[in-house]
This record gives sequence, C-alpha cells and structure tokens, in this order.
Amino acid sequence: MLVAIISDTHMPRGPRALPAGCLERLAAADLILHLGDVITTSVLRDLEGIGPPLKAVRGNVDEPDLQRLLPLELVVEAETARIGMVHDAGPAKGRLRRLWRRFPEAGAVIFGHSHLPVHEEEVGFQIFNPGSPTERRRAPSHTMGMLEVHGEHLDFALVHLD
Repeated sequence: MLVAIISDTHMPRGPRALPAGCLERLAAADLILHLGDVITTSVLRDLEGIGPPLKAVRGNVDEPDLQRLLPLELVVEAETARIGMVHDAGPAKGRLRRLWRRFPEAGAVIFGHSHLPVHEEEVGFQIFNPGSPTERRRAPSHTMGMLEVHGEHLDFALVHLD
C-alpha cells in the first residue's frame, strides 16, 4: 500500500499551489494523509477530489468550520499497521517517547506544524514529519512524505519537491 503524506499546505494564500510532483504522488497513492493547516474547507474538498481516500487532522490555523469538521488526532489503519496522526507534536526534546506514550497502539506517529522534516525511530516505533510542500520556512526545500506499508512494516521516505 502506498500512502502520500502532506502537512501545512496553508492554502489558499496568493498564487500558492501544490507542486506538480506533489499532485502526481497524491494521485498515485492508495491513501492521502494530511496533518493539518489545510486552512479552508474548500481546499480540503479539492484534496478529496484528487481521488484516493483522504484522512486529515485539524491544524492550529485551520478555519473554524474545518476545526469543527476534523479531529485533533486520529489513528488510521493501513493494511495491518496503525498510524497515529496529530498536527502539533510539541517540543523536539523527548518527542518520540512522548508520542509513543500518547499512541501506544500505533507503530508510528506522523505530525506537522513545524514545517521541518523529521524521521526518527526507536525500538520499532517511528515518528515522521513530512515538512510542507508549499511553505518551507526554515527547511531547505519543499517536501512531502511517502509511506510504503507492507503488513505492519512502515517504510517512510521524504520527497524533495524542488
């Protein structure tokens, strides 16, 4: 199973749009996961229109209607793996163990908010932040994540879009 992971798209804002390479990967995935800061319900609907099923959590700057529509956190199943989703995973110090305690049933937790890619693993538990495909801030490039799921095995990859 192939999962596309995005976060912090912050659209619409001026001429901002998802890069072509991001759109291609989203369309080719079996599942799309968005980790918050979509911003508007219309953008969420546009993402749903790409084709694959979409699961999302709310971000801290999503409009009020989206805040009511989306959960603060979510656990999704991909094949036999369980993946926790949250927008803001808190401070970097102690993050992996903190998320492990927060989502004990998950094999990984994915998160956004910082716009900075992260991938850490300890004792078979992983955390992953895909960065942002539209607003890199302090990151060196625009990014997204791809996840290959084989049963319970999760293989994360960071994709540089520029």
